[in-house]
Amino acid sequence: MMMNILYCGDDKMAAGLTLSVLSLMDQTQEPLHIYVLTAAITTEQQQFQPLADATLIKLNQQLQRRADTSSIIKIDISDLFAAMPPTANLLTSFTPNCMLRLYADQVAALPARLLYLDTDVLCCRDFSEFYHQDFAGSDLVGVLDHYGRWFFHQSWTHLDYLNSGVLLLNLQQIRQDGLFAACRQRCAKQRMFMPDQSALNKLTKHKKIAPVIFNEQHQRQEETVFQHFTTSFRFFPWFHTVTIKPWQITKVQQQLGLHDYDDLFQCFLTLTAATKK
Repeated sequence: MMMNILYCGDDKMAAGLTLSVLSLMDQTQEPLHIYVLTAAITTEQQQFQPLADATLIKLNQQLQRRADTSSIIKIDISDLFAAMPPTANLLTSFTPNCMLRLYADQVAALPARLLYLDTDVLCCRDFSEFYHQDFAGSDLVGVLDHYGRWFFHQSWTHLDYLNSGVLLLNLQQIRQDGLFAACRQRCAKQRMFMPDQSALNKLTKHKKIAPVIFNEQHQRQEETVFQHFTTSFRFFPWFHTVTIKPWQITKVQQQLGLHDYDDLFQCFLTLTAATKK
């Protein structure tokens, strides 16, 4: 048995990627085959550089210490992105990197079963039940968006708006029915809020909705499997938003009062210090 994991992003994702991968390693003994899609992207406002190799080298060493069949592979899809750019959404408040996952169907090296994770997702418990579940007939499996499910939906009879930060992908079916191709086309032609997530929710016809424990976006609970550090709303002493990411360790510990990851943070700090030498 093995698990295939997908991350996407640029050179600014190193800290999040490292923390997320280390958290996976803490919660499973199965070999991990990790793929990272990255690209050089230039817009009118800024440039994004591919993830550097140094982070991957250290992570690969860590992975192979626990299971010599584990690996992490960087796949540069700059040419794919340039050939099919999400033109209408290159200058939104979300970076173009959020749409890299929509090119996964074009990468032959990626396997049929693939767990996509945002780099601000940490694993808290064993996730084999989620990963190995039967998803025949579905393009993907995801969890309802904590806030968006109340405001966005395709059905009037039930909540169905998914958060795209944790997705179990049936890449074989996605390749066959053209879901990601349709999402790329929509991102190229229609400007959207949270473009990748909006396109997926609009166009996915075959999906499976999983319990919130597999993408907890609000507050970690005892049974949480994946905690996703998304933006949240606060109403006291005034209405405001709070965005704290896992790599902002002091804020996680002091502002969120969250110390469940202290051992993970120490491992991360040790590894990143070694990487800089």
